[in-house]
Order: sequence, then structure tokens, then C-alpha cells
Amino acid sequence: MSIAIDFPFSDLIAGYVTSYNQSQDFFTIKTSDEREFKVKISPMAYAKLIQNFDEGYPDATGSMRSMLEVGRFLFVYGVFYPDSDFFDAKQIVFAGRKKTDFVFEKQNWWINQINALGKFYIKAQFGDGEFDYRKYRTNLSISGIQSDTNFRQETDTISRLVYGFATAFLMTGNDSFLKAAENGTEYLREHMKFEDLDEGIVYWYHGIDVNGDREEKIFASEFGDDYDAIPAYEQIYALAGPIQTYRCTGDPRIMADTEKTIKLFNEFFLDKGEHGSYFSHLDPIMLDPLSDTLGRNQGRKNWNSVGDHAPAYLINLWLATGKQEYADMLEDTFDTIAKRFPDFENSPFVQEKFYQDWTPDQTWGWQQNRGVVGHNYKIAWNLMRMQSLKPKEEYVELAKKIADLMNEHGSDRQRGGCYDVVERIVPEGEKYHRYVWHDRKPWWQQEQMILAYFILSGVLNDQDYHRLARESAAFYNAWFLDLEDGGIYFNVLANGIPFLAGGNERGKGSHSMSGYHSFELCYLAAVYTNLLVTKQPMDFYFKPIPGGFEDNILRVSPDILPPGSIKIGKVEIDGEPYSNFDAEALTVKLPKTDSRVKVKVTIVPV
Repeated sequence: MSIAIDFPFSDLIAGYVTSYNQSQDFFTIKTSDEREFKVKISPMAYAKLIQNFDEGYPDATGSMRSMLEVGRFLFVYGVFYPDSDFFDAKQIVFAGRKKTDFVFEKQNWWINQINALGKFYIKAQFGDGEFDYRKYRTNLSISGIQSDTNFRQETDTISRLVYGFATAFLMTGNDSFLKAAENGTEYLREHMKFEDLDEGIVYWYHGIDVNGDREEKIFASEFGDDYDAIPAYEQIYALAGPIQTYRCTGDPRIMADTEKTIKLFNEFFLDKGEHGSYFSHLDPIMLDPLSDTLGRNQGRKNWNSVGDHAPAYLINLWLATGKQEYADMLEDTFDTIAKRFPDFENSPFVQEKFYQDWTPDQTWGWQQNRGVVGHNYKIAWNLMRMQSLKPKEEYVELAKKIADLMNEHGSDRQRGGCYDVVERIVPEGEKYHRYVWHDRKPWWQQEQMILAYFILSGVLNDQDYHRLARESAAFYNAWFLDLEDGGIYFNVLANGIPFLAGGNERGKGSHSMSGYHSFELCYLAAVYTNLLVTKQPMDFYFKPIPGGFEDNILRVSPDILPPGSIKIGKVEIDGEPYSNFDAEALTVKLPKTDSRVKVKVTIVPV
């Protein structure tokens, strides 16, 4: 017997207007899963448009009734009363001024957003002074205030912030962002890197504790899931920021560090036996993935150790170099994912943790037999990127299957967005996948959802995926932007209200959050929307080190997109027109100079 709801409660509905009754002042709205609700406009109801950072409040209260046109997408927050057939509307949020408008499809929406995020993190970490990473702190409060009790600097979170600054420069040309990225890359190299000259490898410390002029290096991870081990994902994400900086500058020192870190992966993390791919952890003494000291992480493989290479650094490394060895590594990564991760006979969610022989590990820690919704979307998104580099029917079919299954099993089709971690199996007699913690929706998983649907829409020219992309991007932009203090909320509840219970949820910086997912979303949502979906040009900025890039060739493709879908429209160097470029190959032949020049490249859809 199901529980009868006999008390009022607040909630959110997202959907499309199907009618408006002017005389009785109510409208009907149909959700993404085709359920219809009758909505009464309460006397004190108010309305606005989705609002970006640094914008004035876009009030729509005075015109909200005239905006209730059939087919318009909106959010309505209000109250369900058990004694009424109507949902009592308290707030309405429109996706755009016109019926068919979605504000985040404006050419500069995501550019403006990343500019605001970049300024927020510069102020939070460095104040008004120089970009001195001695001041960096992993933990930031909800308003961007540094922790005055925790002096830990984690390598991954610095690298992720460096990624954010480099990406913000790529999109805006603001030199302060590039300076912050270069200073951060240098700081990582000087303080977080260990180079083993005998083995010819580089690996990266978990972090350092800074106290005045003193610092204590932390070699093995102190994060609970990976305690006293070297996890692959920390080494992977240590490259995220430097490689994005390399795309802007061509700094050969970054490439040298990267090559030696990849050698670490291929010499020590790689399973060289019959099963292949990368182990998830090494013991910190012998660099052995099969050491007994690893405990529950002994001889394991997981999504992070296999798949995270691609989005974190490897795709960007290939974009910057065009080298076949990185294309081959990408192909092996996605072939492994396509072969090993699906488990559709048992669950709509992929498997994520494995023993050495690829037997699923359904007993590990908190994961057990549970699915992370965002990891499923992340696979779909990155398969579609790889499809444009090495087309394979199985890549597209798997991406579509995952995206369709997640729409049904991982997303919230009443309110928008996607959930966090759920039980992979629905027991007999139950209808819904149970939430592992609660109905929260993390910011990073919304990113994966948005990018998956936008790239599917753009590459396949599919209107259903475009609708889902719009719905997911609308939820993120309506509810995740902290318009008061700046930055992005870590979690919101199903109804869009920020979840601020404590710990990571109350912060804008933590072990899990820094300048990565929110910046990456701005970058790639802009790329997919402008260049594939709405067909609008975009500008990108570079500041190469003289002689840094091989043969003085600057590769400017913003992402792996379908061949022939974009080209260079024009190039400027230090503000002057420049003609030595190959429009179709997306390369610029840099002039030979003794000083750095600023390159502005306009990419146009074909």
C-alpha cells in the first residue's frame, strides 16, 4: 500500500504551457514526461527570467500572464495542497522573453558566465593582489572566503582552478586569467611535482600543507576513498590545468611534464596482461597496483582510471598537438568503455568498478551496486566527441542508448536536471530507483547531462536531444547560479532550492569543487550551442610562447567536432588582421618573433 499524501508541501514543476484560462486565472503545464498539471496563480505570485551573473534582475511579474503562451517552457514553484486540484503558483521563471527564446542560447551567455566565475575565483583566492598561489586554499566558504583553519593545498583542486582560468582566457581574452593560469601551472611544477630521474617519470603529490614559509608535502592521498594510495584520477587531474594552459601558450615545459606523467600511467598503472587498461590505485612505495597494502583498492579498475583520461586532459592534449599516439590512446579508452562498462541486461546504468579481470565489483565502499548518474552522461558525451575523431557505429549507438536510458531513469522529468547516486537495480514490487543519500542534484552532474544532450543534438541534428539539452541547461541556469555571492552551488535539492546542510555543500571550494566543471560547462556549452546548434561564430584567444608549438603551428579547433562542421573565419595578431592560416585544417602558422603575441581566432560554423 502506498503512502497517502495528506499534507501541503512545496515543489517545482518544469514544463510547457498547454493552456491559459484568463477568467479563472489558471494555466496548465505539461512536463517532459507528458504529465499535465493545473496551476493557479496565487495573489502574491511573481515572475522573472533566468538570470546570468552581472545582470540586473529581469522582472516579468507585470507581464507574466501575457507570457503564458501555449508551448512556452517555464518553471513554476509553488504548493501542492491535498484538498485542491490546483498547484498553487508562488514563483514563475521563464526561459526567455519570447516564446521560443532560451537565454542561454544567446551567443555570449556562457562567455559572460565564465568571465564572472573567473573573477569570483580570482577574488576569492588572491584578493586584489598578485596571483600568489601560496595564498591558495582548497576550502572556500559559500561567499568565497578562505578557510582560516585548514591550510591544505590539494594538487587536483589547484589544477582544476588553473583549468578554469585558462579556459576563461580562451573564451574572453582577459590576460589576467592567463596570468593566473600560468602562475598556477608554475606553482604546481615547483611545489607539487616529483620527478623520478631513474624511471623517467613524473608523479604529483596529493598536496601540501602551507604554514607561513613552511610547507609539508603530502605524498599519498588522504581522501577517504583513496587513503594511503596513489589514485589514478589524482594524477589524471593534475594534468587538467596545465594542458589547458598549454593550449593557450605552447609552453614546452608543460609538454615535458605531461609526457613523463603519461609514462607513469603506461609503466605503472597500465595492466600489461591480457585484461588491459588502467588500474585505479598504486601503493606509494613500490608503485604496485597489486600490493596487499592497497586493501579494497588492490587490483581494481574504475570509471575514473579508465574514462577520465579523455575529458580531463587527453582530448585537449590531442587538440593541441594532433599526435597520433594520443588519438590511439583515446581510441583504446573508448573501445574499453564500450566493451566493459555496459550492463543493460541487468540495469540501465553502466558498471563503474571492476576487478582486474573486469568482473564487476559490487561490494566496494559506498558504491556497492549503485550508479552515478553523471558518469553515465559523461560516457555518452565523450563517446560523441570521439565519434568525430574515429567514427564507429558502436560509439553513436551506445551514446544514444545511455542518453535515452538516463532521461528515463536518471533525470527528473517533473522538475528538470538529473539526480546524484541511485541504486542500479529496482527490486520487485518497487517502481523507482532509490536515492542513495537523498534527491540532491550536484552541479557537476548537471554539466555532464547538458553537454551530452547538446553534443548529441548538434552532431546528429536531433530535435528531441535539443529539447532535452534546453531543459537541462534551463534547470542549471535557473537554480545553480549564486547571484548574491557569486559562484555555483554545489548541490540543489530536486526542487531547485540550494542544499546547504554543511561540509562540501556549503562551500565554493573543497576537495571536490574548484574551477573545473562549471568552467568546462561554460566553454563546451558555448562551443556546442554556437557552432553546432544555433550556428553562430565564436572568438578564441591564444598567447603562444615563441617557438613553443612544434613547427610554429597553432591548432585552434575548440573541441573534437564533426569534420567539416567549422572553419577559421579570420585571425588577428595583436589586433591586426593576419592571413597565414589554414581555415579548414583549423591551424595558424605563427610568425617568428622574439616576444609573445596575442592571437584572436574567429571560428565559424560551416
